[in-house]
Amino acid sequence: MSAASARARRRHDDAPDTAADFERLAAMPAGPDREALAEKLVEAWLPMAHRLARRYRNRGENLEDLEQVAALGLVKAVNRYDPHRGGAFEPYAIPTIVGELKRHFRDCSWDLHVPRRVQELRNKVRATIQEIATTEGADRSPTVAQVAQAAGLSEEDVLTGMEAIDSFRSLSLDAELAGADDGYSLADTLGQPETRYETVIAREAVKPCLHRLPEREQHILYLRFFRDMTQTRIAEELGISQMHVSRLITRSCRDIRNQVEADPRTEQVPVAA
Repeated sequence: MSAASARARRRHDDAPDTAADFERLAAMPAGPDREALAEKLVEAWLPMAHRLARRYRNRGENLEDLEQVAALGLVKAVNRYDPHRGGAFEPYAIPTIVGELKRHFRDCSWDLHVPRRVQELRNKVRATIQEIATTEGADRSPTVAQVAQAAGLSEEDVLTGMEAIDSFRSLSLDAELAGADDGYSLADTLGQPETRYETVIAREAVKPCLHRLPEREQHILYLRFFRDMTQTRIAEELGISQMHVSRLITRSCRDIRNQVEADPRTEQVPVAA
């Protein structure tokens, strides 16, 4: 093969000759015919977009999702490309597609929002670690100082980037803990709300107020709320009417509530053991 033939040969088989179609596209007004031609051009260049997407397939994202993002970048490139400004379509489209892929990783693929600077540190530190492992063939991970020197970063930035490497994906609460052989998950290590705390606090808050009530009212409240006796049975035991028992309970509860709400110290009552 001659040198001229080698230069004429396309770099990739997925770079079709669509110069004439782009010339037609640029001259066509908006409408169904232009949309159909643009769709044809996108279809022709789609293998190139998918090739670019495969460069990022080992970064934790589904390849099909990356190919869709790359296709979106290709659509933008086809619609924005102007053949009259000079230059072939491929050198114009590649930065557009790659930029769309990088924006996807920056904005959509992190489970938690991470500042752009930290994302960039993560990418640089990750690439540097892989480069050191490839060139030096080290059996162990490089030190922070080695990564900092190779990447031209401070050790603090390297530590930030290394921390972000493990933050790309969040861990499910149902994930089994390392070393657990009985299905013990992260959720099993978390505490649960204790609903009886509020009950204990409420009892401690009203206790001094109860002690200030007359003895008969204290006894009535004890029978009603701790012995679960009806007002009729309480009335029979004390030899008074049920209506009088009801009034005493209502008045005692109202007085206690007013005292608790008026005394700021009741907010700091220690919880009983």
